Amino acid sequence: MRVSLFAVMVLISLSVQSQSNLFDAKNINIQWEVIENSHQNKSQFQSAFTFTNTGKTDLPKQGWTLYFNFVRTVDPASTTGGVTIERVNGDLFRLFPKADFQGIKAGNSLRVEFVSSDWVVNFTDGPAGIYIIWNEAPSKGIPVTNYTIKPSTEPKQYLRFPGDKIGLITPAITYDQNKAILPVAPDKLTKVFPTPVTYRENPGAFVLTKDVAIVTDPAFANEAELLATDLSGIFKTNPAISTAGNKGAKYIQLQKNSDAPEAYQLTITNENITIAASSGAGIFYGIQSLKTLLPPQSFAKTQTAIEVPNVHVTDAPRFPHRAFFLDVSRNFQRKQQILKLLDLMALYKLNVLHFHLNDDEGWRLEIPSLPELTQVGSKRGHTGDNNANLPPSYGSGPDINNAYGTGYYSQADYIDILKYAMARHIRVIPEIETPGHARAAVKSMDARYERLMKEGKKEAAEKYLLHDPEDQSVYRSVQGWNDNVMNVAMSSTYMFLEKVVDEVIDQYKRAGVPLTTIHFGGDEVPAGVWEKSPACQKLINEDASVNNVDDLWYYFFGKVNTMLQSKGLGLYGWEEISMRKTKLDGNNHYIPNPDFVKDHLQVDVWNNVLGWGAEDLAYQLANAGYKVVLSCVSNLYFDMAYQKSFDEPGYYWGAFVDIDKPYYFIPYDYFKNAKEDKFGNALNKSIFTGKARLTDYGKSNILGIQGLLWSETVQGPERMEYMMLPKMFGLAERAWAKDPAWATEKNETQSEKLYQQAWSEFVTVVGSRELPRLDFYSGGFNYRIPSPGAVVKDGKVDVNIQLSGFVVRYTTDGKEPTVKSAIYSGPIVKKGTIKLKAFNQKGRGGKTITITNP
Repeated sequence: MRVSLFAVMVLISLSVQSQSNLFDAKNINIQWEVIENSHQNKSQFQSAFTFTNTGKTDLPKQGWTLYFNFVRTVDPASTTGGVTIERVNGDLFRLFPKADFQGIKAGNSLRVEFVSSDWVVNFTDGPAGIYIIWNEAPSKGIPVTNYTIKPSTEPKQYLRFPGDKIGLITPAITYDQNKAILPVAPDKLTKVFPTPVTYRENPGAFVLTKDVAIVTDPAFANEAELLATDLSGIFKTNPAISTAGNKGAKYIQLQKNSDAPEAYQLTITNENITIAASSGAGIFYGIQSLKTLLPPQSFAKTQTAIEVPNVHVTDAPRFPHRAFFLDVSRNFQRKQQILKLLDLMALYKLNVLHFHLNDDEGWRLEIPSLPELTQVGSKRGHTGDNNANLPPSYGSGPDINNAYGTGYYSQADYIDILKYAMARHIRVIPEIETPGHARAAVKSMDARYERLMKEGKKEAAEKYLLHDPEDQSVYRSVQGWNDNVMNVAMSSTYMFLEKVVDEVIDQYKRAGVPLTTIHFGGDEVPAGVWEKSPACQKLINEDASVNNVDDLWYYFFGKVNTMLQSKGLGLYGWEEISMRKTKLDGNNHYIPNPDFVKDHLQVDVWNNVLGWGAEDLAYQLANAGYKVVLSCVSNLYFDMAYQKSFDEPGYYWGAFVDIDKPYYFIPYDYFKNAKEDKFGNALNKSIFTGKARLTDYGKSNILGIQGLLWSETVQGPERMEYMMLPKMFGLAERAWAKDPAWATEKNETQSEKLYQQAWSEFVTVVGSRELPRLDFYSGGFNYRIPSPGAVVKDGKVDVNIQLSGFVVRYTTDGKEPTVKSAIYSGPIVKKGTIKLKAFNQKGRGGKTITITNP
């Protein structure tokens, strides 16, 4: 009997379907490991997946695809195991069987080796968000839950290249770093943080109770209410607030004076507390100083009386722009977490939230007239429909309802954030990333275009289109996207941007919050973009000011600047918006663009990577007349891993950044105290030879400094707080306090001596006062608890720790230390394997270290 081809295909389809229905994705275990960095002596590494079938049915030979996110570029030709790995787009890859793949039988394993670009140091470099798709259900992604990353323990796995001198951080290395910290007596500490201009502690104390009233100048009603809220959280009773009349036996007075706008004076005696300032901001900062004078445990439980030391403080900030940058596009944070961040910023006198609201991987702000921006651009997941949402990125997985890949702020949310920030004297600067890093916007407007074209509304469909449908340009962004740049030659791009700007302005007006600038991004537009766009070629042919593709950059930001000026706003962006490409000895060369200087553009300068050659870029731009916010990756990128350790999350392409990096950053001369290159090696300071120094005129153009948290590796509020803290203390100190003596001392030996003393005092304040405060303040923070350092000396295990205020506990039986384990109080004489861990006052522990006492 003859069987038709159609019948055969039906049988095959049913066979595949029955196999996939029988095979449960829970029965596939996946482990990934690094085989070696510097594979074949090139800037590449080899790694491997091991797939183990723990079920009772075979993984089929065909009919499935695995997807995963991976921040490296895979060489498809290097893949073994009968499968293919290829990039989909961005950081999304897929792994699928070749024609001769034999499946994985029940109980068997398969090893798949492949080569990728660059190298691996920690677990966040590894593949993430793995899920499987069955061919008969191409829109349904099933997460693979049994996935582990094997730690790298051998030098070939963690040394990045032959000249890499830095291994993984060991307890002995940590011990050596910590031993320079000097003991500091509590009575020698400045108890106001950040360090004020002057601080004098006097005998006696003011006793703060629920009966203490607040007496305020009418101009400071907002600040009085916030202080009352803080005190009611401590005493569970709202203090009385008055503007005149009987002050009572003891009181806190908020008094008007003629100081500079953000300056204040704080005087505490046995009888009263007086905060004097000319503005609400000054009063507010005086209140924050009062809060840091309170014992850290004041926020732990309801109090009846708190002694506050008698002090006299005069204070004012060093810089007007004291910023924290948060990326919520790569991984989203809910409104409540943003309000909590604002509480933290306010406590330590940071006054700008730079809010990165869109990127390739997400659009996070509701724009009602362009609903696709949030209907499509705020969602990530596997649906099989490119117009429905964005693909998974950074391990967000296939579920469109995932917690951190999907999300946005409604108008009401954003207005709440603006009002909350303004009450705490924090400006929120929105960033609308353009023209690159814009895939979420581009694809959202593509979806709008498709919807309206189906409705027969061609003119409306094209009104806000962001890409030229005829563009054949080939490019790949740093993050792997090949379709993430707005087309700057199309009028619809500018109509889109103006529509977004108008609606952002409206939200600020509805919140009653002033808006002076919008950040328009401008970084990392890849080579090759616009080169084969008919729209761009038409503009080049018709506009005499645009001679080539490079000139499109200046054309774009010129138009954006003019549009913003028409609305009374200034243009703010990344350093690239202030640069002009030219030639030097026939090679591409970048200089500060003289065309934009007159418009007082404000720029964030991130690239001071030590060893890349642009170490002085911030100073070049400030000297040229640009308003500069120091946002330097070497010291101020909080998404950088704390140290070189496999279990330490974060990137490290620009540096490793612990709390010391922002602390020893000298804004006007960051060459002076630079200590490490981007690999963590001791710095050869000859790289600064011939570099531009900051002139006095240039100093007048340094607006301030900014700590930054990009969120590629930041899933959830706990990781966010871990990466921010305690690094933020160094940022707050440098943004507010004047240059310390060690920063201006010309004698290197004396400068180092002064630095060690100041560093010791700083880490003592952070460890013994501020982190314990944050255990309870604003609901408590998941800051990073430092690991102890340990060495064997004279047959005993000696232990130290970077930050005081933690209890170090240990075990000698191989078990993990707990809050009930022995407390370290002196060298351990016990032989064998010793495990140690630091705990905070709430019993939360840091990472365990292990040392052997032979």
